[in-house]
Amino acid sequence: MRPAFHLAVACTAVAALAAPTDDAYRHGPDSLPQPGVPQGIVSEWKKLPSQAYPGTLHDYCVYVPAQYDGSTPAALMIFQDGQAFVRATGDYRAPTVLDNLIYRREMPVTIAVFINPGRKPEQPEASASDWGDRSSNRPQEYNALDDKYARVITDELLPELEKSYRISRNPDDRAIGGASSGAIAAFTVAWHRPDQFRKVLSTIGSFVNLGGRGGHTYPDLIRSTPRKPIRIFLQDGANDNRAVRGEGAAATYNPERDWHAQNRKMVAALTEKGYDVNFVWGIGTHSSKHGGAIFPEMLRWLWRDYPRPDDARDPSNRGFLLPGMPSGPATKALPRP
Repeated sequence: MRPAFHLAVACTAVAALAAPTDDAYRHGPDSLPQPGVPQGIVSEWKKLPSQAYPGTLHDYCVYVPAQYDGSTPAALMIFQDGQAFVRATGDYRAPTVLDNLIYRREMPVTIAVFINPGRKPEQPEASASDWGDRSSNRPQEYNALDDKYARVITDELLPELEKSYRISRNPDDRAIGGASSGAIAAFTVAWHRPDQFRKVLSTIGSFVNLGGRGGHTYPDLIRSTPRKPIRIFLQDGANDNRAVRGEGAAATYNPERDWHAQNRKMVAALTEKGYDVNFVWGIGTHSSKHGGAIFPEMLRWLWRDYPRPDDARDPSNRGFLLPGMPSGPATKALPRP
């Protein structure tokens, strides 16, 4: 009985220490305003009626970088749970990160859209404390594997954006990302519509069987489907695990709801199938602290080979490997600054 007792104590200690592990992650200079870096403009929030989900409205706002003048089509990046990514003091601070990376040409001139889950007019808007799982259409839109949410992005949002902005129609110039259920939603959009989006950013992705919607089946789908032209960077933490219910002898484990195990299975399937995939496993919980801290690096990797204006004049600018970074199908060369 003593080993079982010690195991129970150890598990309790790990659970108690899990949340503080997020405190290990801090923002770097890329997530802070820098002197001399021009700041883009974030629009007011707008409302997008939906035909894919009748009766719902999607709130969204648009970031336009200082370098955009409309003379050349801009790249595009769309973030689910937009209120979390656009917040200036949040975990991701996307407008500030985009300001810095675009200024240094570590990613292209990019228009970013921050879109929230659909909600009915009488429902409250998303907030920092409630991403909308209980007050919006978020579970239905983000966790399902069908193409309905992809239609919101490609058939409803994109036409509205193209009325005001000149956006590249090349799917390699378009990225989509999110956190938790927003991450699986982003992947699902690219999965159904790689003709529109070919870059995916996933932090603490909920590739699990939430609400019986089958997110845990993606690894098998990836293996059984011809490879699609999708590039994806995944982040997760070893303490992102909600699979154990109950305590002691009554505790049960459900592999379909093990967040970290499912993220690892995603990487294994994507790598076996030959996808352009990168990943980082940390020690965090189901929190955006780690994803926010490495958000600039994730963007650099996703956009590492975009054609810069001086590339034609410098054919040697083909990229290099950072010291200690292995080469192989799951790790590619990073661009020269």
